[in-house]
Amino acid sequence: MERDELQFIDRTRLVFVGKGILVGGLTGIVVSLFRLLIEHLSDFIVTFYESNQHQPVRIALWMMLSIGMALFVGWLIKSEPNIKGSGIPQVEGQLQDEIDYPWFSVLWKKFVGGALSVGAGLFLGREGPSIQLGATIGQGVADTQKVPKFERKILISSGASAGLAAAFNAPIAGLLFVIEEVHHTFSPLVWLTSFASALTANFISLYVFGLQPVLYLGSLQDVPLSYYWLFILFGLVLGLFARFYQYVLLGLPRLFRHLPLPSYFHGMLPFLLVIPIGLFFPHMLGGGNQIITSLEQDNYGIALLVGLFALRFIFSMISYGSSLPGGIFLPILTLGAILGCLFATIAVQVFGLDPVYIRNFIIVGMAGYFAAIGKAPLTAIILITEMVGSLHHLMATGLVSLVAYLVVDSLGGSPIYESLLERLLKNKSKRITGKRQLIEIPITAESILDGIAVRDFQWPKNMLLISLQRGTQVILTHGETIMRAGDILLIMADSSEANELKKTLVVQINPII
Repeated sequence: MERDELQFIDRTRLVFVGKGILVGGLTGIVVSLFRLLIEHLSDFIVTFYESNQHQPVRIALWMMLSIGMALFVGWLIKSEPNIKGSGIPQVEGQLQDEIDYPWFSVLWKKFVGGALSVGAGLFLGREGPSIQLGATIGQGVADTQKVPKFERKILISSGASAGLAAAFNAPIAGLLFVIEEVHHTFSPLVWLTSFASALTANFISLYVFGLQPVLYLGSLQDVPLSYYWLFILFGLVLGLFARFYQYVLLGLPRLFRHLPLPSYFHGMLPFLLVIPIGLFFPHMLGGGNQIITSLEQDNYGIALLVGLFALRFIFSMISYGSSLPGGIFLPILTLGAILGCLFATIAVQVFGLDPVYIRNFIIVGMAGYFAAIGKAPLTAIILITEMVGSLHHLMATGLVSLVAYLVVDSLGGSPIYESLLERLLKNKSKRITGKRQLIEIPITAESILDGIAVRDFQWPKNMLLISLQRGTQVILTHGETIMRAGDILLIMADSSEANELKKTLVVQINPII
């Protein structure tokens, strides 16, 4: 009897966990090498600037080498445009069937171009390229094994999760990023495969870089509840700065259009402008890890913090706006940390805040700023928790993230990666492909579909409701089928219309959101 029962065990989940481990292992190796290369290049750059500040000949030679690197990265971008920027919009576009590209070409060109751009000291992060590297590895595994389309998407998602996990030693954030930012829905196979992949990649990264959290700030003390009104005020400030960040970032193409260079050579500008920054402020280069960990210890005054924020904000825009392969995750966290330190320093002088809590504001500033810009608060909260290795800030981080998120939402801000994808696709024409695609849409607690029959809802055209999943049970639908909160609808549509159809349905069935 027991042997008969074992024959009916669904092994699907075990198979996908195994594939997630494979993708995570490969991603962990590639992203760890990527991180090591960036760290060694960054150390070399800082040492060079420190030791050659008064060596004009060497600086001139370095300027020529920088031009050569910019031209080489420009050539990589010209030959493979999908390596531009962070790569996260491209990954989201792939999962929405809006973009497709050759995986191996993107893999090695993103690796080399990203390492040169981030390692040269530009104000770019490693996390976006790491996510695209992981997603591309997932795509490579899928294409090599010739798996079905739905499985290909799962493996791409698991690679993206592993990429973030390995970049920041944050496996839970990697999983949440895929669910909250990329898919916006919960799928059992996606989360299971992505979690296995993220854990595996994180294990490899920890083995290479050690167990200490990426942004460890030492021991923290809980902020007394009497100071929590400051967090609400800080959330309002962060929300305003976050909306301004979105506005400027999305407007950058209009500015770079005026450069007398082809778009793929726009990187020449930041590669040259970073040289004087390196000569005067060598420890301010790069994504900003070292700035975050030294903010409280260096006792910056208000004027210096304002100047540092302005420098980081302006040059991070120049770096990213040039379309070089590099991310905005870490630069955003750095700006949030500076704002947190600045706000707390003012609060110490004006409201009598105990200076011991400055580091708490640095932490919640990172989470709140990213939560508002990316509109992914859960990912932001867990990411910062894993990166600093402390749970003391959870309540304050949640409060600040919520307030900042609501401010951006009320000002009409959209998730930044979603906006970047829309900008990427704005000139792409639509056509009926004749290829079918399955869409999964969950019925949430606030959905108008909860408790009504299938026939009582006005469904969009050009789609077919096939079935719904209720727990482990799959129900073939008909007009009298009653839908419930927690069900997952399975809908078939043409692949060219699937993404727009999904957006339309989500708005129709969840009008509160």
